[in-house]
Amino acid sequence: MAENPVIRRFASNVATPSALDLQKQYDQPAYTGPRPSPRYMTLDDVVQRTGAMLLVILASGAVSWVLTSESLSAAMPLFMVGLMGGLALGLYMAFTGKANAATCLLYSAFEGVLLGAISKLFELRYPGIVVQAVTGTVMVAVGMLFVYRIGAIRVTPRFTRIVVGATIGAFGLMLVNLIAYLFVDGGLGLRTGGPLAIGFSLLCIGLAAMNLVIDFDVVERGIRMGADQKFAWYASFGITVTLVWLYIEILRLIGYARD
Repeated sequence: MAENPVIRRFASNVATPSALDLQKQYDQPAYTGPRPSPRYMTLDDVVQRTGAMLLVILASGAVSWVLTSESLSAAMPLFMVGLMGGLALGLYMAFTGKANAATCLLYSAFEGVLLGAISKLFELRYPGIVVQAVTGTVMVAVGMLFVYRIGAIRVTPRFTRIVVGATIGAFGLMLVNLIAYLFVDGGLGLRTGGPLAIGFSLLCIGLAAMNLVIDFDVVERGIRMGADQKFAWYASFGITVTLVWLYIEILRLIGYARD
């Protein structure tokens, strides 16, 4: 039977695959159907995860509150566990970006232990101060969300650099003040309750409020740019860290005023 000239011409134009090409084709995984599309982050994801972290803080804080006695020495173990555990885990997530359900909720548990012990000691000295501090924290957070939504504060790269730089400077002063406590009574005077301490707490509250605005902008940008759903845990972690700092500073400021 004569070979079809059309088939012969087509075969001559097709290159013969090499052994390497055949091996690559053999190694490719079998087609199992269309791959699932990625799940993008939504505002509900951030709200739900932030709510979960705050609930864990409240739960562990309530346990720490009950276990904290009236003396500072008895509350010190809970204080140190919450401080060191929260600081170590918080720094790990901040520098690696590996924030997930396990690390974020564990961080919340440590922070709850810390805040429960601190709040109980403040409440014993200034009855009713915890409710005032929680109310103040909620009011500041809602207020900053409102001014951000109406565009009263625009988060520009320059604004972010200034706030982040000032925040690092404030924490650096806290560290220097803590070291100064070892050599001078009262340290630098940033936490003694005097005019300087009141001014420093007001500065920290202002910085925490500005950091909240940056946190809100991070969430909005992530949603707009189609960030992966996993990023919602990192965004919720940032908001929670800022809220914890804001609460502690408001608690201190009210304590100074009550004195």
